[in-house]
Amino acid sequence: MYLIAGLGNPTKEYEKTRHNMGFDCLDLLAERLGVKFRQSKFGALTAKALIGSEQVILVKPLTYMNLSGNAVAPIAKYYKIDTKKDLVVIYDDTDTDVGKIRIREKGSAGGHNGMKSIISHLGHEEFKRIRIGIGSRPEYMDMADYVLSRFPAEDRKLIDEAVKRAADAAEDIVKNGVSHAMNRYNG
Repeated sequence: MYLIAGLGNPTKEYEKTRHNMGFDCLDLLAERLGVKFRQSKFGALTAKALIGSEQVILVKPLTYMNLSGNAVAPIAKYYKIDTKKDLVVIYDDTDTDVGKIRIREKGSAGGHNGMKSIISHLGHEEFKRIRIGIGSRPEYMDMADYVLSRFPAEDRKLIDEAVKRAADAAEDIVKNGVSHAMNRYNG
């Protein structure tokens, strides 16, 4: 069983912002897989589905970005997920160009507060992640203002395509393994 967590912030005010790439990707996955999210007792929206023959749990933490680990870790524990093997986290990345995705088997939080929270709660960095590039913040802009802003029209098509590729990559990780997905989507 896999747990695929998409990071973002709840409520309509944050929809389609740079920081909600994980939520956008999970919404697309749920639509593709024909499942609907429901409120869980863990402070998250969850949905169960099959990717190929593998059961997956889709998780959208409702804890706000900086507390993502408060939802992801208890859900992983409840479902006895081996987080070093069967956890995939999808999130926005300011170190990756707009519209690009990067898959990693493990790594640091890289300054991302949602990832810091998950790493802190799990006690390790050894889980798979798919980063969706939102581009570097302009020097004149505060980081919080940047990640909570929406994309300009000229970037929206790139982002929509990146979200689709990230959803494809998540399915590929479940079906064929992270190495296969990295070879296919990192490039």
